[in-house]
Amino acid sequence: MKLNKNLALSESGFAFNGSTGDSFILNETALFILSKIKSNLSKEEILNSLIEEYDVNPITAEKDLLDFFNQLKIFDLLEDE
Repeated sequence: MKLNKNLALSESGFAFNGSTGDSFILNETALFILSKIKSNLSKEEILNSLIEEYDVNPITAEKDLLDFFNQLKIFDLLEDE
């Protein structure tokens, strides 16, 4: 899994898709997940990082993470390898 090569991220939580011109304001959790994807972590590693960082229920975290991945795909921000 990797981010769209035309996606620019700022540390302040702003994302810009250069291929479509779409821009997004990211909350802290979204920025956390995208930074983990950018660091080439696997889905399982990202999930474990979320659980540890935010002290969240593992089942809820997995569901929410999969939903977020689906949203990234819908907006053409995530590419499966």
